[in-house]
Amino acid sequence: MSEKRRIVVTSALPYANGDIHIGHLVEYLQTDFWVRFQKMCGHECLYICADDTHGTPIMIRAHNEGITPEELIARSHAEHLRDFTDFEVEFSHYGSTNCQENREFCNYIFKKMEDGGHISSKMIPQLYCEHDKMFLPDRFVRGGCPSCGAAGQYGDSCDSCSATYPAEELKDPTCAICGRQPVTRSSEHLFFDLDHYRNYLQQWIPGHTARDVANKLLEWFGEPLRSWDISRDAPYFGFEIPGHPGKFFYVWVDAPIGYMASLENWCKANSEDFANWWNNPKAELYHFIGKDIVRFHCLFWPAMLHCSGFKGPDQVFVHGFLTVNGEKMSKSKGTFISARTFLDHVEAQYLRFYYACKLNGTTDDVDLNLDDFIGRVNSDLVGKITNLASRGAQMLHKNLDGRASTPDPSGAELINLARSRANAIAEAYEQRDFSRVMVEIRDIADQANQYFDTQAPWKLVKTDPEATRAVLTSTLNLFRIMAIYLKPVLPLYAARVEELFGDAPYTWDDLNTTFESRPVAPYSYLAKRVERAQVERVVEASKSGTAPSAPTAPPPAKPPAPVKETIDIDTFSKVDLRVAKVISAELVEGADKLLRLSIDLGTGQPRQIFAGIRKAYAPESLVGRSIVVVANLAPRKMRFGLSEGMALAAASRDGDLFVISPDSGASPGDTVA
Repeated sequence: MSEKRRIVVTSALPYANGDIHIGHLVEYLQTDFWVRFQKMCGHECLYICADDTHGTPIMIRAHNEGITPEELIARSHAEHLRDFTDFEVEFSHYGSTNCQENREFCNYIFKKMEDGGHISSKMIPQLYCEHDKMFLPDRFVRGGCPSCGAAGQYGDSCDSCSATYPAEELKDPTCAICGRQPVTRSSEHLFFDLDHYRNYLQQWIPGHTARDVANKLLEWFGEPLRSWDISRDAPYFGFEIPGHPGKFFYVWVDAPIGYMASLENWCKANSEDFANWWNNPKAELYHFIGKDIVRFHCLFWPAMLHCSGFKGPDQVFVHGFLTVNGEKMSKSKGTFISARTFLDHVEAQYLRFYYACKLNGTTDDVDLNLDDFIGRVNSDLVGKITNLASRGAQMLHKNLDGRASTPDPSGAELINLARSRANAIAEAYEQRDFSRVMVEIRDIADQANQYFDTQAPWKLVKTDPEATRAVLTSTLNLFRIMAIYLKPVLPLYAARVEELFGDAPYTWDDLNTTFESRPVAPYSYLAKRVERAQVERVVEASKSGTAPSAPTAPPPAKPPAPVKETIDIDTFSKVDLRVAKVISAELVEGADKLLRLSIDLGTGQPRQIFAGIRKAYAPESLVGRSIVVVANLAPRKMRFGLSEGMALAAASRDGDLFVISPDSGASPGDTVA
């Protein structure tokens, strides 16, 4: 065993404005594989992560749901952690960027930047939405790329040609919230002078990233590095910058600092010293990220750390995107699949196994081919690997009192060959080449199955029970070795194998022990075939809209609905719009879209109305809220009851609904003029 290492590992922080989906899991599962392998080898290895909780999207979504940003991120934190746990991802600490520790680290690092003369300020033109009364963050502007002309691009970079640019350079920009054209206003912003660290970064990048990543990053150095805008204007959900009222840290400032805050939280809970983990020269620090956020982690982040006296990451491991059936994930095709939707129909261990078969430690994209997924799991995990345990243990119990003996000579030779792969498999794990790990394990399985079929224990038992016992002992030892190799990928599967053999939790050293002259527990479930119908249900559930939205900024705004035919003022004046307070709200049994609201119009007599807003609002989020209703709409008899009015809501171009509410101060019964 090599010298014991101290390692801190992070994955990129999932944004609290969306749910975990199978694309995210490419990163978190491979990180989990790597961390679990390190722990099996006896190293001190922490897996640190947190929810990324700041920014305008959080603020807007919370407002639309009628809750506080803190309530929204608390709910997201619970849902994210539940999904990760059910996918067998084990964090040492899973925190939140909205914590005091993160605020303190942000303030400390900013002060070091400012004291060192690396912060400048200037007035910059910025897109401002007069309708939403706010400066628009980059990801809330869409338009044509100023370089290649591609339509529907975000306000910071082009997905088509990879150009970067200020949002105000977009062609025909639109606000991604309301779809209106923004205006340009000037605002003072704070900048981190990245070019001050040009020489440092040019030396740092090649030694801490893969060659293809380094080559791409170094293309930026053909000209001065652009200063990085680290401030955002109010209103903004985040940390206000000390000494700069009304200015807030850009979310990409405090998000990576969240790694440090989450580690600090773990240290406090475990009576450890932060410096002994992060700044310890003998400790190792690794980031797992997707290739879309390389510039933040490999330009801005190491410069921030160096500026403030913190050690940078030893390596930044970059992976590609997930495609499904060779294409980008698609809601219309049902291939944009949330973690929870997948778990509703298929066990997590099967996706863990399949991703391990596909991941190779490069920036290549990973394709989840659903037919291949079914075939690979059923053929390799169930048919080749698990079937050895099932046949071996069941036959041992049925015919030979469930007790192993010692391997026979040919079986012992195969066991030694399987053990001889340990160094190659360990190196593949270390290099994150999980597909190579799976190839090695599959080779062992092929040899073990060939051995089992050649020995034909179902025949041998009729003439030589003890020779059969030796064959089954060899077979089960080969399976046990594969289970140990698989443990970082399939931890719960391995735990069941430990129970089967009556073993303590496996470490890498357990490869050197032989299971012999001991009883085997009765075989119980380890894995079963994935049926095509299960996968089809996942796709259909995702198609039907039950899969959550992606945690990204809104898509390009669709054209507004055409204005209906005009009416005269006399016709409009007949509509009596009033402020109402929601007394109670509940689901309507048998109706997919309706909520039953009891409202107070200031008359002392509650009214009942039915509103088709169920997809947008949980009933409890509306109770106590003031809304606008049509008070003089003729009562309408519905099969659910009598509706005595209409709640007003805005329908976005994408079909999202937003209940219309008056400003604070309005009372039930007030006329809406």
